Amino acid sequence: MNSGRFKGRVALVTGGSRGIGRAVAELLSQEGASVAVNYRARAEEAAAVVEAIRDQGRQAVAVKADVASRPEVDAMVEQACSALGPIDILVNNAGLLATGTLLQYEPDEFERMWRVNVNGVLHATAAVAPSMIEKKYGRIVNLSSIAALGTAVPETTLYAATKGAVQILTKRFALELGPHGITVNAVLPGLILTDMVSEGHTEEEMQRRIEAVSRKSLLGRVGEPGDIASVVAFLASDESGFMTGQFLTADGGRTDLLTHA
Repeated sequence: MNSGRFKGRVALVTGGSRGIGRAVAELLSQEGASVAVNYRARAEEAAAVVEAIRDQGRQAVAVKADVASRPEVDAMVEQACSALGPIDILVNNAGLLATGTLLQYEPDEFERMWRVNVNGVLHATAAVAPSMIEKKYGRIVNLSSIAALGTAVPETTLYAATKGAVQILTKRFALELGPHGITVNAVLPGLILTDMVSEGHTEEEMQRRIEAVSRKSLLGRVGEPGDIASVVAFLASDESGFMTGQFLTADGGRTDLLTHA
């Protein structure tokens, strides 16, 4: 149902051309927001999201930028604001997953993942914060992961480190921006069926992974992008106006956390 809870708001969704980002962009628009859909390389996919939003009678624009680059992010925010108006809602969704272990990982891959997953959150937040501070309003939602809580999934240690960094940035940005009426929260998804998690895996491998994770879930299933979009929308709305510096886990009730040991 279109509740209109984002009527008059402008949202920027990084990594918005597919997966969770696309689901978030489309849900925010369905509920009234104008949306800037960020992409790095998938121009056609971003254009399709924009077209879908416009078909609903909402405003949207595709904005290209590598979030690892502060100059590109600054230009992206300027373009989004010029097209739609000042950003009210920032969803830091863009991310990479590179696997590896302590004794076997690719330093270049880890550095790239850090620049996107961590520096990207810093760059985008710093770029939108001044206008949010000026109008004394803002909603910032970061996408972390239950990996940051310590899931017992092999070869995700370095990815978990980047998502742990996102969580401390969430807390610290909430501290810095709270006095200006800006909330900063994070969503921690479990396994969500997106292109990112299936890349490099055969259909058979993915099916085995889905079944294995489903057995570790209290709800007996893995997640869909819409499961996360709904949580993001709550944190982006005025309904969560008295929440900041918080982490909401959406993982179906996973039981494979190291903290359970």
